[in-house]
Amino acid sequence: MKVLYLVHRLPYPPNKGDKVRSYHLLKHLAARHEVHLGSFIDDPDDEQHLPRVRELCAGLHVARLHPRTAKLLSLRGLASGEPLSLPYYRDAGLQAWVDETAARVGFDAVVVFSGVMAQYTRGLKGVKTLVDFVDVDSAKWRDYAPEHAWPMSWLYRREFTKLLGFEQRVAREAECSFFVTDNEVALFRELSPGQPLRLAALGNGVDADVFAPDPARASPFAAGELPLVFTGAMDYWPNIDAVTWFATDMLPALRERFPALRFHIVGRSPAPAVRALAGDAVNVTGTVPDVRPYLQHAAAVVAPLRLARGIQNKVLEAMAMARPVVAAGSCVKAITADALPGLLPADAAAGYVEHVAAWLADPAAADMAGRGARDFVLGAYSWDAHLAGLDRHLEAA
Repeated sequence: MKVLYLVHRLPYPPNKGDKVRSYHLLKHLAARHEVHLGSFIDDPDDEQHLPRVRELCAGLHVARLHPRTAKLLSLRGLASGEPLSLPYYRDAGLQAWVDETAARVGFDAVVVFSGVMAQYTRGLKGVKTLVDFVDVDSAKWRDYAPEHAWPMSWLYRREFTKLLGFEQRVAREAECSFFVTDNEVALFRELSPGQPLRLAALGNGVDADVFAPDPARASPFAAGELPLVFTGAMDYWPNIDAVTWFATDMLPALRERFPALRFHIVGRSPAPAVRALAGDAVNVTGTVPDVRPYLQHAAAVVAPLRLARGIQNKVLEAMAMARPVVAAGSCVKAITADALPGLLPADAAAGYVEHVAAWLADPAAADMAGRGARDFVLGAYSWDAHLAGLDRHLEAA
């Protein structure tokens, strides 16, 4: 089939949550179909990866997005009545490429990754569209509002309302819309009562060949320390909130019992609030060439996400690296309904302290729990198995 694939951020390298999913979706589609990719680059470092992306595509158009400029331009939505997310990702060159390529190629189907990219499909009449919303993005803005003072709280509530309306229109017109978990599907239905929507869950996976322990992989940590690790893009508010909460409310109690403990915050673009945490007890790495050494040699991994839902790639990757993980209860529930010694839920500071302390006190038990976590991921989180759900809808289209 000739497939138009629209993604809000270049789906390579797969070094953060949304790019992991969008890359594996691209690879899956390219192995079966002729793919024409329209996307944005919002990080100049990604320019070097364009040759790899071109290898997977029959056609490619990449628009350059400058976040500061895009934020200013997004304010046009206040005058037009749109959600600000739409003008943020609006580019005339990308729209012209979509229209010209559609006329020349004749697409059999469109796959949209992130709801905001559906704005480029309005002129494609008679072509079936599949939309991977991943999460209910509008709900994210609703969740942010109570955490911020006016005027940002008002702006976030407005974005929730406006973006939800757009998402609902997109879902009504799509052949099928996908979310990462059944819980996200249920949330979108709850927010869209009485609407005739075709929705399905399309879970995340993990590349367990890439994320695998390697005895030859050197440790990045100092000898004698007990490393505790969090990974993620550190300019993303839920991650900022998570590490700030952990460093403030959990780390001091753990350091009292384990003075050699050090919390490593591993990820690109640390915000000022994250950089301010750096000190004897906290290491803020910034961008690293490879996250796997940090995961493999961690005593344990934590994901204290208070403002995130759904399947977290950071958790699956740590499990695939055979490390025990403590994560928010909602994140654990999204991965498995069964008790798993290598993946423990916590929603209060005391729970994180209890679980991490138990593993630090018994490294052998932590290692055994980590091996069980990897075994679970190998059996339940293959990308191809999850993405087969998309194939059925493409074939129908």
